[in-house]
Amino acid sequence: QLQLVESGGGLVQPGGSLRLSCQVSGFTGNYHNIGWFRQAPGKEREGFLCISDSGGNTRYTDSVKGRFRVSRDNNENMVYLQMNSLKPEDTGIYYCAAESRSYPGTCSWLAVDMTYWGKGTQVTVSS
Repeated sequence: QLQLVESGGGLVQPGGSLRLSCQVSGFTGNYHNIGWFRQAPGKEREGFLCISDSGGNTRYTDSVKGRFRVSRDNNENMVYLQMNSLKPEDTGIYYCAAESRSYPGTCSWLAVDMTYWGKGTQVTVSS
């Protein structure tokens, strides 16, 4: 079993930056790619980026490419989401989630591929 805990959310002005953290604990013996998702008020949860187990592969949707950056420190079991140039439409609850794979592979940001989820952290972008 894995446990994921997000932190770092808060209120930020448009154009500002925020860094979210995802603490990963537990052990399964599998490879764990990590995806980040968000759910805006009144909308469905959507994935927007992911990072492979090794950190060597990252993928971003067009909505965040060039503004957000994901990284991980496997020694500390942490995944980081650096968010820059934030916009009001980035507002929502942010979740990290883990795929559990028996072999390494390209990461996914599809919710259906995730096995473990954090409880989320609120990000509000407003003046």
